[in-house]
Amino acid sequence: MSHAACQVFARDGYSRAGIDTIAAEAGASTRTLYNHFPGGKEELFGTVIQWSSSQVRDAQLVLLDRYLDAERLPRPEDLERDLLALARAWVGLMTDFHDHFSLVRHIYAEAGHVPAELLEAWQEAGPRAVRRVLASRMGALDEAGLINAHGDPAQAGAHFVTLASTDITHGSYWGVLPLPRQEMDRITEVGVRAFLRAYAPNSPQQ
Repeated sequence: MSHAACQVFARDGYSRAGIDTIAAEAGASTRTLYNHFPGGKEELFGTVIQWSSSQVRDAQLVLLDRYLDAERLPRPEDLERDLLALARAWVGLMTDFHDHFSLVRHIYAEAGHVPAELLEAWQEAGPRAVRRVLASRMGALDEAGLINAHGDPAQAGAHFVTLASTDITHGSYWGVLPLPRQEMDRITEVGVRAFLRAYAPNSPQQ
């Protein structure tokens, strides 16, 4: 039922999605849906966004372990290669989790109509947890002398994601209109190199 509801919310957004439509998509009756979610659409949306965010969170954490394992940090000569591989895999998740990122696009567009507690639940289920781990990995790179995080590894992590992926996220409308692969590769390459220049071990304090 969560998967069917996610598809409807991803397509129609929070405001326009109807309980009847969700029930039909799930192959269930409206009564059955309310039996599972007495709070109606708001409760269902909260469940869906936490479920969906946790899936993306877990996938992102796998990528961080693969490319920025604190116990097996890259050699200096491999850092750009590994960060570039991480960035490309990171933006690739928009394809793997298409419904989730379509849902996120609707959340940003409808933030004023989505209950604040649901926005908070979404952030806590996914984005904040990932940011905390990414910050710890940036801290590990800093301690190893691979980057200079300028005393703020959380900001370094945020800048990495912004430089390496945000132009792709926004340019593709969260994966709804995918960019050509060559353009995506160019954006990630330019972004990673800009990050490494800004956070080079010998870079001046920001």
